[in-house]
Amino acid sequence: MAVVHNGEVNVVTEVIHRTPGNLRAFVQVSLRSVRTGKTSDIRFSSNEKLEVVPMMTRKMEFSYKDGDDYVFSDPENYETVNLPPELIGDSKNFLIENGIVSVTFVDDKAVTVELPASVVLTVTDAPEGLRGDSANNVQKLITVETGLQMNAPLFIKTGEKIKIDTRSGKYMERA
Repeated sequence: MAVVHNGEVNVVTEVIHRTPGNLRAFVQVSLRSVRTGKTSDIRFSSNEKLEVVPMMTRKMEFSYKDGDDYVFSDPENYETVNLPPELIGDSKNFLIENGIVSVTFVDDKAVTVELPASVVLTVTDAPEGLRGDSANNVQKLITVETGLQMNAPLFIKTGEKIKIDTRSGKYMERA
C-alpha cells in the first residue's frame, strides 16, 4: 500500500505489529519515498491514522531500451511508459523483448517493477565442459542473451534455452 507521511507519498515495504509486555502496542513500518527513493523505518502508535493513497498494478510488456531508460507498453491499449534504470535495478538481467512484468503505479508514477518467478533465456556463450569434469554437480560459467553471467551444469550448450529463477538468479532447468 501507499500512504502519505510528512506530506510525502511513500510505499509501505514492510509492516510489523509489536506488543511489548510493558508498553503500548505499536506498528513498525518500512517506508520508501516515491519522490526520492529513500527508505526509512518509522514507528506508529496502533491507533494513529494515515491517509492511504490508491495504487494500481498493471501487466506490461518490456519493449526496448531507449538510451538509459527502459520502455514498457500496455498490451491492452499500447500506452508506453519510460522507466529509469534506478527503478529497474537488477531486474534488467531478466528483461527480454515482449517479456511480461507487473508495474505498480501511485499517482500515475511507476514505483515498483515485479518480475515473474522465472524466465526462459537463450544461452549465448557456454564453453565446452572438459572431459573428466564429471564430479558431482560441477558447473561452468555461461552467458545468457541479456548479458547475465551465471553458473550452469556442464551439459548446457550455446543456443539452448534455460529457465532461470528471477529471485535468486540461478539456473533451474532446460526449457
